[in-house]
Amino acid sequence: MNDIKWWKNSVVYQVYPKSFNDSNNDGIGDIAGITEKLGYLKKLGVDVIWLNPIYVSPQVDNGYDISNYRKIDPRLGSDEEFETLLNSAHEMGIKIILDLVVNHTSSEHPWFKDALKSKDSKYHNYYIWKDGKPDETPNNWGSSFGGSTWDYVDKLGQYYLHLFAKEQPDLNWENPNVRQDVYDIMKFWLNRGIDGFRMDVISLISKDPKYPDGPLVQNRKLGSYYAGAANGPKVHDYLQEMNREVLSKYDIMTVGETPHTSSKDGVLYADASRKELNMVFHFDHMHLDYGKYGKYSDKRFKLVDLKRVLSEWQNAMYEHDGWNSLYWSNHDQARPVTRFGDDDGKYRVESAKMLGTILHMQQGTPFIFEGEELGMTNAKYQSIDDYTDIETFNTYHRFIDQYKLPKDFTMRSVYLKSRDNARTPMPWSDKANAGFSTVNPWIKLNPNYKEINVENVLSDKNSVFYYYQKLIKLRHELPIITTGKYELLDKDNSKTYCYLRKGSEGTMFVAGNFATDSQVVNIPELSGSGKKLISNYDSPDVVKSGDIILPPYGTVVYLFEN
Repeated sequence: MNDIKWWKNSVVYQVYPKSFNDSNNDGIGDIAGITEKLGYLKKLGVDVIWLNPIYVSPQVDNGYDISNYRKIDPRLGSDEEFETLLNSAHEMGIKIILDLVVNHTSSEHPWFKDALKSKDSKYHNYYIWKDGKPDETPNNWGSSFGGSTWDYVDKLGQYYLHLFAKEQPDLNWENPNVRQDVYDIMKFWLNRGIDGFRMDVISLISKDPKYPDGPLVQNRKLGSYYAGAANGPKVHDYLQEMNREVLSKYDIMTVGETPHTSSKDGVLYADASRKELNMVFHFDHMHLDYGKYGKYSDKRFKLVDLKRVLSEWQNAMYEHDGWNSLYWSNHDQARPVTRFGDDDGKYRVESAKMLGTILHMQQGTPFIFEGEELGMTNAKYQSIDDYTDIETFNTYHRFIDQYKLPKDFTMRSVYLKSRDNARTPMPWSDKANAGFSTVNPWIKLNPNYKEINVENVLSDKNSVFYYYQKLIKLRHELPIITTGKYELLDKDNSKTYCYLRKGSEGTMFVAGNFATDSQVVNIPELSGSGKKLISNYDSPDVVKSGDIILPPYGTVVYLFEN
C-alpha cells in the first residue's frame, strides 16, 4: 500500500447515543454522557468514535428520520455539549465522525412539509413523486419496514417514494439543489471540526429512472425492497461530485453503508483512484443466516460461507487499491457472540475473543460496536411488548397475522435478529439500571447485565475488554496488520478459520476455532519460528510449521519474521 492514511491504522468505536450513558437521568443516553465516558474509550485504545444520528428527529426510526440537520436533538443535548465532546475527544487524540442520513429526510422536515403544499412548491421536486390513483402504486416495491414504498397524497394525486418508513420520504438526488443543500450540511459540520462521516444507505441515492417492478418475495404481492434502488446509474457521479465539492477539501474519514452491494460494486466506491469514499459497509456476511422469510430467521450461518465472503472482500479491495471496513455488528445487527459465537454456553468469553481476533487481524478499519468489548449477548426479552423497534414490530405482526407462522418460531427469530439486541443500554455496573441512569431507561436492560458489565470486565485482567485492548495495540504497532496481503487457508474446513497476512517484515498466521470441541490446524511451511502475538488460551509462545491444537473457540496469532 503506497498511501497510509490515518484512518487505515485506526480502530473505530460506534456509540449509539441513546443507549450509551445518561448524564441527566431522564432515561435517554446523551452527548454529555458520552463525554463522561471518554476516559473509558481512551483506556480501550480506540482512535475514532462514530456517533449515530444526534440531530433533531421525531424518532420514528431512532434518529434516522431527520427534521433538522443543523440542530442537536434537545433530548440528546445542546450545541455547547457537542462542542465540549468534540474538543475533549480531540484533546485525548480521539476523532469523531457523524452519521450522514441523506437518502431521505423526516416527513417533518420543512422541505417535505412545503413539498406537500403544492406541485408548484420550490421543494416539491426535492422528493420523488409519481402521478397515480389511490389503488395503483407506481410499482411493486416493498419497504424495508413492511408495506409498499409508495404513499399516496390525495391533495396532490401523487405518490411519494419512501424505501423505509412512510415518515422517511426519499430525496430526489436528480435535483442539483438537493445535492448542493446536502453539501452545505456536510460543510457545516466539517467546519465545526468533525473528522468525517458514516453515510447511511448511500448506495440507494440513485434510483433506476424506469422504476421497474421487483421480483416477488415469498409469493408476496410486494417485490423485494430496494429493487432498482441500489447502485443506481448516477450514484458514482453523485459521490464523485460530493468528493470534488466537499470531501477532498478536508482530511477526513468516510465510510458508506451500501446495501445490496457486491465486492465488484464495492471497489467502485472505495478504489482510491476513483475519488469517492474511503471504504464501505457491505452486508454479504450479514446475509448468510437469512432464511425463507429473509433476515428474521433461526438459521445458523455456515463457516465455509463466512470465510468465502470475507476473503472475497479482502482480495477485491487489495487488488483495486480499496479499503475494507471490518465489523461483526452495529446498531442494526445482532450481537456477534450470539450470532457467530457461543452466547449461552460456557464459551461466551472465549468466542468473543476469537471473533475479535479473526476480524481485527484482517486488512481494513475495524469497527467495534458499544458493548462488543464486554462480550455482550442478545437480550432475549420474554415478550414482544418489551421490544421498541419499528422493524421488529412490523415483522412480528407480519409473521403472526399474515404468514400465520408459529409464535415460538416468530419469537425465536425476533430474539436472534431484532435490532433492539444492539440497542440495550450500556451496562456500566451491576447496580440499579446498570449504572446507565437512575431511572428506567428508554429501552429495557439486557437481563444479564449483573454478570456482563463494565465494572466486572475492568476488574478481570482476562476479560474481553483487555483482550480487545491488546488487539488494538497490535494494530497500532505492527504495520503488517495494515499492509500485509491476505491469504485464506483450508477454505473448505467447516470448523476453523485460518489465514496468513504476508508483508515485507514476515508472515502472520491467524487461526480461530468456531467449534465447541478442539480442532487441529496446520501452520504451513514458513521459515524460522513463529512468535505468539495473542491468544485466548495458554498457547505455546513459539512454534514451527506443522500441526497445533486449538481448544473450543480457541484462537492464536503467530508472527514468522523474515
